[in-house]
Amino acid sequence: MKSFHLFASLLFVCFQIFTVVAQQTSAPELLSLDRIYNSKEFVQERLQPIQWIENGEAYVTVENGNELSRWDSKTLEKSVFVPGSALQSGGKPISIESFSLSDDGSKVLIFTNSSRVWRSNTKGDYWVYDLASRELKQLGSKFEASSLMFAKFSADNEYVAYVQKFNLYKENFKTGEITQLTSDGTDKIINGTFDWAYEEEFGKRDGFAWSPDAALIAFWQIDASKIRTFYMINNTDSVYSKPIPLQYPKVGQEPAGAKIGLINLISNEKIWVAVPGREKENYLPGMQWINADLLLIQQMNRKQNLLTIWTYQPSSAALKKVYTESEETWVDLAYPDLSKNGWSDNSLPLVDGGKAFLRMTENDGWRHIYKVEIASGNKTLLTPGEFDVASFGGVTDTEVYFIASPENATQRYLYAIDLVGKGKLRRVTPEAFEGVNTYDITPNGLAAIHTNQSTKKPSTVRLISLPKHTIVKNLVENTAYTQKLASLKTPEIKFTTVTTSEGVSLDARVIYPVDFDESKKYPVLFHVYGEPWSTVATDTQVGLYNIMLAQKGYFIIDMDNRGTPTLKGSAWRKSIYRKIGVINAQDQGLAAKELLKLPYLDESRVAVWGWSGGGSMTLNLMFKFPEVYQTGMSVAAVSNQLIYDNIYQERYMGLPQENMEDFVNGSPITYAKKLEGNLLIVHGTGDDNVHYQGAEMLMNELIKHNKQFQMMPYPNRSHGINEGAGTSLHLYTLLTNYLMTHTPVN
Repeated sequence: MKSFHLFASLLFVCFQIFTVVAQQTSAPELLSLDRIYNSKEFVQERLQPIQWIENGEAYVTVENGNELSRWDSKTLEKSVFVPGSALQSGGKPISIESFSLSDDGSKVLIFTNSSRVWRSNTKGDYWVYDLASRELKQLGSKFEASSLMFAKFSADNEYVAYVQKFNLYKENFKTGEITQLTSDGTDKIINGTFDWAYEEEFGKRDGFAWSPDAALIAFWQIDASKIRTFYMINNTDSVYSKPIPLQYPKVGQEPAGAKIGLINLISNEKIWVAVPGREKENYLPGMQWINADLLLIQQMNRKQNLLTIWTYQPSSAALKKVYTESEETWVDLAYPDLSKNGWSDNSLPLVDGGKAFLRMTENDGWRHIYKVEIASGNKTLLTPGEFDVASFGGVTDTEVYFIASPENATQRYLYAIDLVGKGKLRRVTPEAFEGVNTYDITPNGLAAIHTNQSTKKPSTVRLISLPKHTIVKNLVENTAYTQKLASLKTPEIKFTTVTTSEGVSLDARVIYPVDFDESKKYPVLFHVYGEPWSTVATDTQVGLYNIMLAQKGYFIIDMDNRGTPTLKGSAWRKSIYRKIGVINAQDQGLAAKELLKLPYLDESRVAVWGWSGGGSMTLNLMFKFPEVYQTGMSVAAVSNQLIYDNIYQERYMGLPQENMEDFVNGSPITYAKKLEGNLLIVHGTGDDNVHYQGAEMLMNELIKHNKQFQMMPYPNRSHGINEGAGTSLHLYTLLTNYLMTHTPVN
């Protein structure tokens, strides 16, 4: 037995050596894993962060890492805003990671030396540079390095407020005097920021806001004292293992409590807003100032199928309900952003001089924008028609800009319509910009940063003037990257629709093998996601990894099933309620069967892979459709829905106390005994999002039924599996070798 394993190991090593040699000796027009993940050959230009100033008449951006330049939005005249020589500490330049300006534009707040909190680097050092005096001062210098969060100026330019170790502080940046505003902050009682679940599932990080007159600070307090601790294990940094504690509310467990307080900046008195309902059975995902004496608060029940919007007047303590919205499934906030997937700000755009706000709802079967009058609660439909609004773009005094694509769900364009509710829909994005378009529109609505990408070309960025979408200047053209792509053998990419035997039509993006010959048979790799948080079959640029696989001779196919946040109406998206792992897997499996009827697709060489929700989909497809997929590569999957977080899972699946069978029916682990093909399971042991626990539970179930599989744990890597030298190259080498071994190219 040992000699057999040794022989097999030698064969595997030889295969790896052959693969590496083949990569190193590949022709210039062909990609290799080393060229993609190890060299700096294919580097795309990125626009540095910008901030609009003077109501959009100009913008400020970072240049050379530690200096700020001002650009006029109309003339494009450039001037030095803050020279790099002014941003020095101890003779060393301060690297600008992000920045913000005071309301009057006289001071700049610099964020640097950051460290990661969950997904983002939100903890670091802050410096204030005074443009008039040319003085530079560090905030919170008495605190340990890299420990301040979310610093922001007061409107009167007297103070900066920030969070340090779960408490709020204000600092007079002229005198350096620091005043502690809350004192009960711990890892259990969290002031001014959020716990893991609020950040991950509501996109909440920054948890406080100055009032417009600088008299008050409104802030969230999260009570995580009853949230149980999940432990990850670090086995590699010491001879003794180290437990990594994580506050993580599993589905079915009581949520963290949340309340909103006001701090009087003169008396330091705190007042709690008496929002009705139990703190731990309600969420507060949105809070914003309308004016100096009026707050707008968004509240959701635990099942997230009822949204209530309140106003609160600090001077009178009057709380008024101004809007409610309910669904039989769930109510979406301003996310997921259907134009770019993922988080967006939950704040509601204010219009009509602060007398109304804009809210996207799906109560009429489509995602539309309504204007809601704050005083009366009256609603006006602004975007009538049978189409979905993907996201807000911006507002002017007379119009609202938004992203949509009424004719083609794989693309995204900018549209505008008036704020009265009687106007005609106007497409703003010119026909020349196919694909997916996103915009950062100025406060005055007269200019924007426009980003465009498609399968035909990489991301390009330009400054445009509005409302006519006239190009002022091309900011990022990615010429060198485009030339690099042109030197490669690149695949043809087509979009199509696939109709299943149940009559469901899915959008599909098909990447053809390079040098495609219709008379030949080709292996197929389905790339999947399939949950309510992301789409895959969109007209966006194709990654180098997919190009490399197409060069090797694979078809790569992306499809968006029911339940994905694509622009096909509310019924399409909400049909997955209580059916994650059921309806989406059924759509994918049946659609794959239809596609595999094409004569040039080899139904005996079919693989599937995905990450996170796509990893879960991969498992479900391997277990439920063994006659379709022979090979699966599942990365960071939720194998058991009963161990994921409560906010996400309860939003889309309900409460396990009420409908446990739905959680069981949707979990891949339920069907693990049906595995017939080749399965590779990949997971980071330090994944704070989808815990490694799920991989071990799945392994136990497969072992129980004598189902053979391969497993690759990545020590201490998080959900993105990208920490540590060489990790990305190793991961994609693993995936590629597994694919080519079990789904070979003839």
